[in-house]
Amino acid sequence: MPWSTRQLADLAGTTVNTVRHYHQAGLLPEPERRSNGYKQYTVPHLVRLLRIRRLVDLGVPLARIDSIDDPAQGDDATSGVGHGGDGGESSVSTTLRELDEELRSRISQLEEARTQIAALLAGGAPAHTPPGFESVSAGMSEADRSLIQIYAELYRPEALADVRSMVEASDETSRLFDELPSDADEASRQRLAEDLLPRLQAQVEAHPWLRDPAPQYQKSRSETRNALRDALHEIYNDAQLDVIARVERLAEHQTP
Repeated sequence: MPWSTRQLADLAGTTVNTVRHYHQAGLLPEPERRSNGYKQYTVPHLVRLLRIRRLVDLGVPLARIDSIDDPAQGDDATSGVGHGGDGGESSVSTTLRELDEELRSRISQLEEARTQIAALLAGGAPAHTPPGFESVSAGMSEADRSLIQIYAELYRPEALADVRSMVEASDETSRLFDELPSDADEASRQRLAEDLLPRLQAQVEAHPWLRDPAPQYQKSRSETRNALRDALHEIYNDAQLDVIARVERLAEHQTP
């Protein structure tokens, strides 16, 4: 007895919309229709639908189902063509091995994602926090988080590890810089710059690459410097930028 679309879907453990989708994708042939216009599916349709569902459950993309479920290719695997006689394997076996490798890679990605999510949860960090900064992000200002996001794209991993240690060493002076208003007076700017200078000197002493960071760039020198310059001017206010410039001038004057 022929089945309706609903009955076929129920038998296959799927939905009417899925059956229609497989028709549209050219995977499931359209059945004959009764005189009243209703579709009438038969056993071959059910078998084909169940095979499609099996391959989908294995992770086979719809676009590759025809190539992997081609009976002719299955015959090759059992008749000696591409199997046994010349030491090769059928195209179906090749496709399955490729799919297995894709799934292996995907599983690895998912496991890494879970590891990073666990680190974010443990650190109470925003979800967008770059890897390695989960434990310090919660205590950072929004401006510094934005800058770290850019650093993570521009700098090599070993440099980012040093950046994280600098963030961990943040102190009261760092907080005052984060909270500096754009209309801060001259005296406040100069005092803060002088207070920040020893911190900068200690960082350069601990991480000599800061004197010439170009080897730590992941992109070209000009592209990186332009991006960093634009980022600083967008993220920090005029007073903060002025303090940064003052610190740099003070450091130059103290350089032997």
